[in-house]
Amino acid sequence: MLSSTSALVVPNLLLRRADPRAGPTRARPGRCGLLAVRSASSSVTQKPPAPAIVEDRDGDPAAELRGSAKFPAIRAAKRVVLVRHGQSTWNAEGRIQGSSDFAVLTKKGEAQAETSRLMLINDSFDVCFTSPLARSKRTAEIIWGAREEDMISESDLREIDLYSFQGLLKHEGKAKFGTAFRQWQVDAANFCIDGHYPVRELWQRARDCWNKILAHESRSVLVVAHNAVNQALVATAIGLGTEYFRILLQSNCGVSVLDFTPGAEGGSPFICLNRLNQTPASPVAAGAGRKTSKRIILICHGVTESGAEVTFPSHGNETLNLLGIIQSQKIAELLLDLKVSSVISSPRSASIETAMAVSKVQEAADCLGADCVPRYVEMKQMQELECESILQQSKKDAAPVPFLQPGWLKQQEDEVLTALWDQSGRAWQSLLDELSGGSEPEKVVAAVGHPVAHIALMGHCLGLTKEWMGSFHLDTGSISVIDFPDGPAGIGVIRCINYTAHLGRWSIPITRPTLDDEDF
Repeated sequence: MLSSTSALVVPNLLLRRADPRAGPTRARPGRCGLLAVRSASSSVTQKPPAPAIVEDRDGDPAAELRGSAKFPAIRAAKRVVLVRHGQSTWNAEGRIQGSSDFAVLTKKGEAQAETSRLMLINDSFDVCFTSPLARSKRTAEIIWGAREEDMISESDLREIDLYSFQGLLKHEGKAKFGTAFRQWQVDAANFCIDGHYPVRELWQRARDCWNKILAHESRSVLVVAHNAVNQALVATAIGLGTEYFRILLQSNCGVSVLDFTPGAEGGSPFICLNRLNQTPASPVAAGAGRKTSKRIILICHGVTESGAEVTFPSHGNETLNLLGIIQSQKIAELLLDLKVSSVISSPRSASIETAMAVSKVQEAADCLGADCVPRYVEMKQMQELECESILQQSKKDAAPVPFLQPGWLKQQEDEVLTALWDQSGRAWQSLLDELSGGSEPEKVVAAVGHPVAHIALMGHCLGLTKEWMGSFHLDTGSISVIDFPDGPAGIGVIRCINYTAHLGRWSIPITRPTLDDEDF
């Protein structure tokens, strides 16, 4: 039997539950030099706290975390594509940039921006919002190319204000500021310098940015900015607080996509994170974030015989079609840069076939000579990854929102969501146990299943509740990567969500038409 997920205990200082009658929470500049710094052990053994849930009149559980001043209503669906700037000279030097404007793009940064331009070259945008800082503005100019639509410089998109830290090499910051620098590393949400709380200020600034972006009459928006501010934009959009800083990675020229759908009765829009940090380089290669030796890769099985992008459960236990087989091979090729220790799949046929493709390529990867011995990759099946039987209980198969499009999970019955959430909690704990087992210094566990199962697993990783399941989207053949730089007992860091660039010509376009387009 699989053990159930134990309750998470979190320190009160990490979670400030907002009073729904109060106004928006704002940064509180003031004396902060005497704030205690949590020990490294306390910071790495806790999971992110579950955000407070206060439903608004439209039933959006994340609305309260976005502040009692809701996001402005929109009349039509809107897609916002976020891009971080390319590598800068100060990135390369390991210098703290903050909102300073002395760094420019390196040759590598220019090449990254050009790769992003090619990735988005066939996508249409109505407007581009960009940070005024040179490294971001130059990235935007490269990506925007010959487009004639407006480019709007927005001061609130500048990088996080780090005051006296700015311009210092990291070892200089540690030597000069000691305790404050340590707090910036281990407890950034409560870090204070020069009378300011930079991360809290950044979160408020991100909310202000969303008000401006959503108020603009556009359907498809490109935003080119920075690491921290893009993290804040993603987090505030889906209702996550400052404790999630550094949990949602943003690599140089990484692309993240958010879908906004009009809310009921002119209320705040429904928001879904379509993808996170789709990078020019492989998502499993070294890049942004801390080094890790433990990793979980969530793999969505390929397209099945019915030809649907994601098979509705009532279609039965289908095998992969030709496109699904191609997708499984593309996934296997992408993971060649890693040594996967075990592949765990749902007992459904499509998941098993995808898992077998990954396992076979992994076992043959090191066997290029005539005398070599193939590496053994353990394959397992986990019943808790099978969510289709639960989804079959839903009476919403004829609902107005198409299957697995933004808003689909939100309209499901509470008992279905509860069953999915409880089962996925057991699956997540089993995956963590698998990652903890054995004596290997480095371990990668791949889990293969239905997109709904993986959406729920990511929710458990982030310490959320079932109400947040509708805030994420996954496509067939995609992968999502979760790093554990402090080991399986520490906080999971999301390296990417819904990465599909490895699928090449079969990948889902970044600016795919939004939900209410006639030809969707």
